[in-house]
Amino acid sequence: ELGWISKVYVNRPAVVRHAEQIKKWKTVKGNWQAAWLLKAVTCIDLTTLSGDDTPSNVQRLCFKAKHPIREDLLKALDMHDKGITVGAVCVYPARVSDAVNTLKAARCNIPVASVAAGFPSGQTPLETKLTEIRLAVEYGATEIDIVISRSLVLTGQWEALYEEIRLCRAACGDAHMKTILATGELGSLANVYKASMIAMMAGSDFIKTSTGKEVENATFPVGIVMMRAIKEYYWQTGYKVVGFKPAGGIRTAKEAITWLMLVKEELGVEWLTPELFRLGASSLLGDIEQQIFYHVTGSYALQHELAMA
Repeated sequence: ELGWISKVYVNRPAVVRHAEQIKKWKTVKGNWQAAWLLKAVTCIDLTTLSGDDTPSNVQRLCFKAKHPIREDLLKALDMHDKGITVGAVCVYPARVSDAVNTLKAARCNIPVASVAAGFPSGQTPLETKLTEIRLAVEYGATEIDIVISRSLVLTGQWEALYEEIRLCRAACGDAHMKTILATGELGSLANVYKASMIAMMAGSDFIKTSTGKEVENATFPVGIVMMRAIKEYYWQTGYKVVGFKPAGGIRTAKEAITWLMLVKEELGVEWLTPELFRLGASSLLGDIEQQIFYHVTGSYALQHELAMA
């Protein structure tokens, strides 16, 4: 429905002002902070996307995914029996089988997500992208994080972008599809809004800010624009199950809480579930566990005390 995006205008100064106000929000303290941090843990896509990934470090990642916070800390918070795990484990297609087998052996049903479709650049032929998606699903991935061709956005080829995402959605089959917009390379906030709408029209289950490999990754202005696109799409269609995933550069517990608070403000409490909100991160969990350790003990942990982080 090109009419939805033909006259899009984003008031960038207003968005930037709002983003600056967000940075000044007071964070929660004490038990409230611990509760928000545990909520953040359940929404993390615990990720390793390095060229030197091996079966052993994927196994280590899966162990941490199942036990994200030390058991004694959870017991101190009376949360040890609540089944707290991360939202998913995210790896390259070649490491999907390692993750699936490890989690299966651990009798854990954490979803395995795989990046695909020419991640991170998107500069591969469409046939190759679709084959990569199908292979990742065949290996056992139940969530696929695709990346769009930025050139289609920058040249205004909206129908071609729709068709590409639609074919990727079909290749995913029953797997959930998260569409990475790589917002730092789209040129403008208006393009971010348009790409978000096209991705949702084409059947995306989530829209995601970044690959984590761009110079600019998840930022509050981009998050505001994408969440308001989700809200507009809901108003237009009544379809309320498109999730949002900021990814890249989110490293501290305070940042995680701010993203949760922003989602609550823009989309509502019902979006604060792993089904509709994820945080893409590789190092965030370590800081969250450190803050929970401080909350429980009154001091910060030494490096070896949280070794698995």
